[in-house]
Amino acid sequence: MNDILSYSANPLPYYFRWFHRRQDSRGKWSISPHLKMTAALRQLAYGYTPDALDEYLQMSERVARESLHNFCRCIIDLYANVYLREPTLHDIHRLYDGHERIHGFPGMLGSIDCMHWAWAKCPVAWRGQYMRAGLNNDINVLNTSDLFNSMLNEEMPDVPYEINGVHYSRGYYLADGIYPTWAAFVKGFSSAVDEKRTYFTKKQASARKDVERTFGILQSRWHILQQPVRAYEVNIMRQLMYTCIVIHNIIIEDNGYNLAENDWVVEPVQHIQRTWIDRCDARARRTGELRDREVHEGIRSDLVEHLWDLRDDL
Repeated sequence: MNDILSYSANPLPYYFRWFHRRQDSRGKWSISPHLKMTAALRQLAYGYTPDALDEYLQMSERVARESLHNFCRCIIDLYANVYLREPTLHDIHRLYDGHERIHGFPGMLGSIDCMHWAWAKCPVAWRGQYMRAGLNNDINVLNTSDLFNSMLNEEMPDVPYEINGVHYSRGYYLADGIYPTWAAFVKGFSSAVDEKRTYFTKKQASARKDVERTFGILQSRWHILQQPVRAYEVNIMRQLMYTCIVIHNIIIEDNGYNLAENDWVVEPVQHIQRTWIDRCDARARRTGELRDREVHEGIRSDLVEHLWDLRDDL
């Protein structure tokens, strides 16, 4: 609240001004910022509907709803650059070291999966696009995701690693069987034919559950994610989700699992001046590297041998 009230800009955005107390034409003060923020947090944490707060906080449904939406925009403006940013070079090295130490997977960036969030107020005209059964499966979500945009645009640093003496240039995500056979993903074997592959598939499935646990923690902490979202606009849904993730990361830091202070400094991206044709050629080349099936098979084969050699230590 202090950060929101002390934020200064000229002109001050409306969603920050929303939390400042004002006098109306009768000289009466508006609702205090404490109550507006309480309304926003209760909707996020407990999944309350806006009209459920009228008696407890003495505010209308409209004020409660706008407090939530404006609170989310304030949180994103204030903290997203620190708690919802792309990994830096140092971050990627830390991810490599942590996943190799805990799971035994060198070069692992994390795991990838989807969490479905029903949309209660989906406009009728969009219902077939967003709500038809099976439409928002993992593949379709991946195809509309911007997860790899920074890599395709050559804005993400390439951090090499080594498995079994073989050098690879970019990290990977663990994924389940529905995901495509790309160099960016490492999947288990659907039918393991020997003991090595069986062991690898077991370790891969165990490490991949981290992302499922993360979704579970996020939903248990923010009950608004457990029920159909009542927002009318896609941007509002995005802001609600981003706010839950940002505050979740703030809570983790407050519990002592914080990033080192030097990690907060975001390294500037080196933008290279290129023509439109050069950018298209670079993106096409990067797309081919991202979807290289042979690299996927090579990484997986080397990981099979690597994990088998380390089975007594993990």
